Amino acid sequence: MLLGHRFAAAATAFLLVTGGFFLLLFSTAQSPATAAADGCANSAEVTVLPSPLAPWSGAPLRVMVVAEKPIEGVLSLIAPDGRVAVKSPGRHDGPPYSWFAEVAAPAAGAWHATLERERSSAGCSPVTRDIVVSARKPEPLRIPAGSIWQVRNSWNSTNEALFSAWIEKLFDAPPDQDLNWKVWSEVLRDKSRNFLFNYLGRNEDNTQTAQRPDCADFVYFLRAYFAFKMGLPFGYSNCSRGFGGRPPKCYQWFDVEHPEVTRPPPPLEQEVAQAAPVPAAPEQTPTFPALFGRSQPPVEPPATPPATSAAKAPPPKPKSPTNFSEYLRDVGDVVQTGAVRAGDDNADFYTVPLTQQALRPGTVYADPYGHVLMVVRRVSEANGTPGVFLAVDAEPDGSITRKRFWRGNFLFVHEPSLGSPGFKHFRPIMREKSGSLRRLSNAEIRKNQQYGDFSLEQSQMPAEDFYDRMDDVMSPGPLDPLRAMTDAITSLTEQVKTRVTSVENGRKYQAKQTLDTGMPDGASIFETTGAWEDYSTPARDFRLLIAIDVVRGFPDRFARRSDRYAIPTGKSVAGMKTELQGVLDSELASRKISYTRSDGSQWTLSVKDVVDRAADFEMAYNPNDCVELRWGAPGSGEEASTCKRHAPQAQRAKMSEYRAWFRERHWPAHS
Repeated sequence: MLLGHRFAAAATAFLLVTGGFFLLLFSTAQSPATAAADGCANSAEVTVLPSPLAPWSGAPLRVMVVAEKPIEGVLSLIAPDGRVAVKSPGRHDGPPYSWFAEVAAPAAGAWHATLERERSSAGCSPVTRDIVVSARKPEPLRIPAGSIWQVRNSWNSTNEALFSAWIEKLFDAPPDQDLNWKVWSEVLRDKSRNFLFNYLGRNEDNTQTAQRPDCADFVYFLRAYFAFKMGLPFGYSNCSRGFGGRPPKCYQWFDVEHPEVTRPPPPLEQEVAQAAPVPAAPEQTPTFPALFGRSQPPVEPPATPPATSAAKAPPPKPKSPTNFSEYLRDVGDVVQTGAVRAGDDNADFYTVPLTQQALRPGTVYADPYGHVLMVVRRVSEANGTPGVFLAVDAEPDGSITRKRFWRGNFLFVHEPSLGSPGFKHFRPIMREKSGSLRRLSNAEIRKNQQYGDFSLEQSQMPAEDFYDRMDDVMSPGPLDPLRAMTDAITSLTEQVKTRVTSVENGRKYQAKQTLDTGMPDGASIFETTGAWEDYSTPARDFRLLIAIDVVRGFPDRFARRSDRYAIPTGKSVAGMKTELQGVLDSELASRKISYTRSDGSQWTLSVKDVVDRAADFEMAYNPNDCVELRWGAPGSGEEASTCKRHAPQAQRAKMSEYRAWFRERHWPAHS
């Protein structure tokens, strides 16, 4: 049973008593017989969630309504005196479909949240739920001693739908609006976006947090935040990044009910990769004791430990986290992109089919080259404008950016050593009869009526088929070829603008430094820690080069898939291709970006300039170089005249050695 049909199998209405509070999660579903009797053939389940957990007159009352089917309706919040306090006709497209409404100062008493459906038969009565608003501030939700939060609920189709709706609201804006933040906490502290702001009544979102998650941390942090607020299970795995031609693999899993064990040593293969060079040895599998009764992968002790391991002192025992912020710190110390690229039952994610039902907000994308994004919205195809999926990601400098799905941002390739790429969902966590938490296997997910959306479809697709399929999912109808190409150019422009921020951060950092930033060796230039990770751009530039290839090749791609496009009457495929090539050049020339030169002055480039300088971006990622070089400025021109800084010759020599990776668009494997 696919995700889109979850609600047909789950008519739930549950009332949980937790620490003196009632957690209200309202769901309503009509059976087919009932629907037929009252004339509501399109009746669908509706979930109503008030916020905060215990509403009272001294805090804004927010209400989220979520439905799996595209009901046309208006959400109203009706005050105790019968007055309609607010109406919210705006529906967020899905699935799931959602409405939000807020009353800044609710009166105490019984409120009514009503979803009144439009353009339906008279027999389809409104869906109404009562919400009691207290006159006095309730006691905050208690958290048991030694716990980060109390698991008081379960993951199921209803909570997955709420998670999706919360994510979409968090990053909501028109698709053509640039969205970016310096740090993720700016998003969560925006009360207009974060439906769960201070949901627990503990003033929990007003405390400062210093976390600056990278792309893998970010998706885990969002899932953990939602689980923390809703009292849901959460866990994460200790995985390798992939080493010696072998794909990432996960070894240990840690759940939130045991926060005292959160920061394990890295997998042994990872320690070997980071150690000083030693003679090659047979593959070694880490050995870990079973934790909390959970079974671990079969392991064998290494035949010959690395020479460095005997001399290393045991690491100090990590300090147990005492609050949610400290818990996230520990999560971020363990998870990385290998955890998202891992592909077996021990991984925290599982692959899903490429359908509009499955690719809902909260879906995670595993880039094979070590990047991670989260889908936050699907924009439907309309009036000849192509449909699109919007996603967010975190960069090493901590910034958060929303971007479009397209070939230049979402790389896809099957290479066994890189792991399992593609769209994935968080693996559901369930409670055993014994009381312990565990994750469902792929086979269990496939058979589970609340999920049923595990699929190996993506693993069987060549890259071209993957992108063709995504075009069909985003835009089922024929596309206007000019609009489709313009969208690709817009996506490339967004990518270049994001790079402007990254290069500027590096310029500001280096302006304060007296020494050069150290450069790693080999494939580690793409994945490391410290200043190089924060301010260099090899991975971004690798993707930029692929994005340039995509835009340059659009006319050829149009000709290859001309049946997908609405070719104007009287025009041939060849004629349309020639027209696209001409428009491509003019559009690229019309798009402009500006960057700050070494002396603080602004310099403007067209996106065509960037495309024409593609070869220069094969060696433009080193933060020790001046920004002019990082933007491919010709050495003898006015643009480069303000350049005062160059990377050390030894680093330039390494970059020359590694240049083939960028020229051939071939991501190197760790050896």
